[in-house]
Amino acid sequence: MSIEQEPRPTEAGNGPPTMADVGRVAGVSAMTVSRALKGNSYIARGTFERIMAAVDQLGYVLDQSAGTLSSRRSGFIAAIVPSIDNSNFADTARGITDALAQTSMQLLLGYTNYSVEREEELIESMLRRRPEGIILTGGEHTSRARSMLANAGIPVIETWDVPEKPINAVVGFSNADAMEALVDTLVPQGYSRFGFIIGTEASDARGRQRHLGFDRALLRHGMSSHRVVSVESTPMRMAHGAEAIRQLLRNFPDTDIAICVGDLPAFGAMMECRRMGLSVPGDIAIAGFGDYEIASVSEPGITTVNVDSYGIGARAAGQMIAMLEKRSTAATIKTSYHVLLRGST
Repeated sequence: MSIEQEPRPTEAGNGPPTMADVGRVAGVSAMTVSRALKGNSYIARGTFERIMAAVDQLGYVLDQSAGTLSSRRSGFIAAIVPSIDNSNFADTARGITDALAQTSMQLLLGYTNYSVEREEELIESMLRRRPEGIILTGGEHTSRARSMLANAGIPVIETWDVPEKPINAVVGFSNADAMEALVDTLVPQGYSRFGFIIGTEASDARGRQRHLGFDRALLRHGMSSHRVVSVESTPMRMAHGAEAIRQLLRNFPDTDIAICVGDLPAFGAMMECRRMGLSVPGDIAIAGFGDYEIASVSEPGITTVNVDSYGIGARAAGQMIAMLEKRSTAATIKTSYHVLLRGST
């Protein structure tokens, strides 16, 4: 798919809120706000609660760098990913780093372990150090995180998704559309009884979108999408795929193809089929998502969707640089994906 760029005004305001702004909302002086945020125990409880309510309302973040950075330039870009042991997100971080190598800026990396609450904590911690910009994974955040980001006065780029209400800029793809493309490619191969293996959907927004795409595609083809197994884990690993394929075949023994939310559980499912004496793809076909290295070196190779993880990071960093240099405004950059048919289907 080609890359499309659509200029769009940013959600962010004219600049980050100040202590004076917090004081006006709370009905106290900026000095009182300062003492409260620095842990002064002489602040009355009611006053402290009004100040903290104003902080949440405005998305105010205490600037810990104010006394040390007279140039007001921190020299780093912050990036937040769900996991550092996931090769796709590692590739995205590498893409960001390689693109930033053209500049004097450095990367500060944090990971959320798929928790939006942890993401909120990281956003606050990073914003206190005033990064030049921040790159996020996905488009789902807590309301407080959105408020902090919208009022930070710096470029914000959401990746790996195309959110309906972006905070600022976007570099990503529709996980639902990519999964639909996978199903649409497999239906003509003769498969009609599709199973789906997924982890804990509450903490995996991209997994939910892939499930949505699975349902949408099968509905269009007039097929059932009820053969679903959910494993209470995010992220899903190989062992989870092995556990899930056994459950899928117990619950839905007529399944002729199992699509996994990622390549790691797909590999685990394929190895478990081998232990069960089942042929892949003769007895049951297996497909994954993400095009991890293991999908190409396994035997048989795993049918999957390549989403150019490295390219997402490189394009996000390139867009960040362009925005910082005022060569570009906030835009949605839609990145490419393509289905790779291999021996597992």
